[in-house]
Amino acid sequence: MPNLVLVIGNKAYSSWSLRPWLLMKHAGIAFDEIRVSLYEEGAKQKLLQYSAAGKVPVLKDGELTIWDSLAICEYLAEKHPEKQLWPAQPAVRAHARSVSAEMHSGFTNLRSQMPMNVRREIPGRGRTPEVAAEVTRIETIWNECRSRHGAGGPFLFGAFSIADAMYAPVVSRFRTYGVALGGAAALYAGAIHALPAMQEWIAGAHAETEVNPQYES
Repeated sequence: MPNLVLVIGNKAYSSWSLRPWLLMKHAGIAFDEIRVSLYEEGAKQKLLQYSAAGKVPVLKDGELTIWDSLAICEYLAEKHPEKQLWPAQPAVRAHARSVSAEMHSGFTNLRSQMPMNVRREIPGRGRTPEVAAEVTRIETIWNECRSRHGAGGPFLFGAFSIADAMYAPVVSRFRTYGVALGGAAALYAGAIHALPAMQEWIAGAHAETEVNPQYES
């Protein structure tokens, strides 16, 4: 049976690509990886070969095409129920889906002012009042999830779940821009950063040679 194929962008910058990639790596779901450099001439045409949306990530399962990070993660949860990618209890699963959806659709100031750049440390950049408010909201989510549901492990709902994959790029951003965390939020961020799969992604980012000046200034 052929492996799934995951099409991703630059590991240094593509936060949306990191989410399903990390989920699949950590869960042990086999896949082949196709990386498209998003900042080179012809990148859009390459992406259109995999999805009419022309964006990353894209998951190919035979003739089936799934795009959008959260849609890919939901598909993987249904395809691999044995991996328990969502919490088992309905109420806890609803909470996990809620915080994942908030990450998926929100935090626009953080995204624009603190773009993901795995290779750099730029402390203090982008610390607007609007970004500070979103950082506080994220800390609140992390602390609440850990307090209510974190007894079974170091992640938001104890065991690693889709919710952790959704927030992993934020952990990277906080390290890049020197966002200080305390208590449970700091411990949680450390657990995500220390994941072997996360370290593999970071190593891949440092091996890339492409540079996007917008994210490096």
